[in-house]
Amino acid sequence: MIENFYPVVPAGGSGTRLWPLSRDNRPKFLFSLGGALGEADASLLQSTVRRLLPLGCLDRLLVVTGAAHVAAVRDQLPDLPPDNLLAEPSPRDSGPAIALAAALAHSRNPDAITGSFAADHLVADVAAFHEVIRTAAEVAGSGLLVTVGLVPTRAETGYGYIKTGAALGIGAARAVDRFEEKPDVTTATAYTASGDYLWNAGMFVWRADAVLAEVRRQLPDLYDGVSAIAAAYARGDGPHVHSQVWPTLPKVSIDVGIVEGAAARGRVACVPGDFGWTDVGDWDTLGTVLPADGNGTVALDAAGLLALDSSDCVVAGSGRSVVLLGVHDLVVVDAGDVVFVCPRERAQDVGSVVRALRAAGRDSLV
Repeated sequence: MIENFYPVVPAGGSGTRLWPLSRDNRPKFLFSLGGALGEADASLLQSTVRRLLPLGCLDRLLVVTGAAHVAAVRDQLPDLPPDNLLAEPSPRDSGPAIALAAALAHSRNPDAITGSFAADHLVADVAAFHEVIRTAAEVAGSGLLVTVGLVPTRAETGYGYIKTGAALGIGAARAVDRFEEKPDVTTATAYTASGDYLWNAGMFVWRADAVLAEVRRQLPDLYDGVSAIAAAYARGDGPHVHSQVWPTLPKVSIDVGIVEGAAARGRVACVPGDFGWTDVGDWDTLGTVLPADGNGTVALDAAGLLALDSSDCVVAGSGRSVVLLGVHDLVVVDAGDVVFVCPRERAQDVGSVVRALRAAGRDSLV
C-alpha cells in the first residue's frame, strides 16, 4: 500500500471506438476481453480495479462514471463503497472528473495523494506497474504533478508524446519540458529514436492539494465548482449540489486545462514506465492484444468462426457462425443487430460510422 493513496478510475467514454460491440449504453470498459486480461470473466473495469488494490484499499478507491453507467458499474464492483462512486450528470471531459476526485479525496484526507488511471487500459506486467506508481507517489510528495510516460516501442502516431528533461534524482523520474500532440510518422520516428520522448498514457499521480492549487490558479471557476461539490458530499448533500453545479463547469481535458500549463512553469515530472501497456483504442489494436490462431486471426466471442484461406483478421461474434473465405486484414464484427466490416488499417475511423448513423437518425444502432 502507498500511504494516503487514493486511486481514481475515470470510467467514461462514448462507446464509439469498439463499435458496434461498445455502444453509448455499454462502453468498452464494461465488457471482457477474455484471455487478454488473464481473467476470463473480468471486464476491463474490474481488471483495472484489481490492479490498483495493492496500491490503495477499496475504501479509498474512487470511480467516476456517467450517470447512465452507474448501475452497471455497481453490478461489476459490488464491494465499492457507495460514496466512492461518483456519477457525472453529463460529459465534461476529464478535467472536471479528475479535479472533483482530488477535491473529494482532499476533503477526506488533507494529505491525500491521488492517482488517475483509465478504466479501459491493459497492463501486462503488474509488478512493474506497481513499482512505477510507487516512484511516482514518492515524487508527488514533493508537490510536483507527476505523469507516467510509456517507453515507446514503435513510431506511434496515435498517441501524444512527453518531452522529458533533467533527471530529478528519485528513481528514473525526470522533469517534463513539454507535451506534444499526436505527430506524423516522420516526427514520431524522430521522437522514438531520440530517447527523450515518452508516450503520454494519461496516467497522473499528485498530491490532491498540489493539483487543486493548479486548478485554482489556471481554472478558478472549475476550482470553485468542484470544491462546492466536494463540500456538499462531506455534509451529505452531494448528489443534489453535484447535479446543480456540474453543468456550469468548463468542459476541458486535464491535460490541456491543467497539466500543460503546469509543465510550462516547471511543475510537472515524469516517471518512465515499461510494463506492457495497451490502450485498447480500436479493433486493430485489439487484434494485437488477444491471442491469434496460426494465421494471425483473432476471434472474440466468435466460437463458430470458420476461416478458410484467410489471415490476420479480427472477428467478434454474437453467437452466430462467421465464415471467412479468402480475406485478409479485415475487421468483422457481428453485433446481432448490425454487422460491421472494414480493413484493419481503417479501424481508427469507426467514429465516422457512428457520426453517419446519428446523422441518418439511426440512433438505435449507437
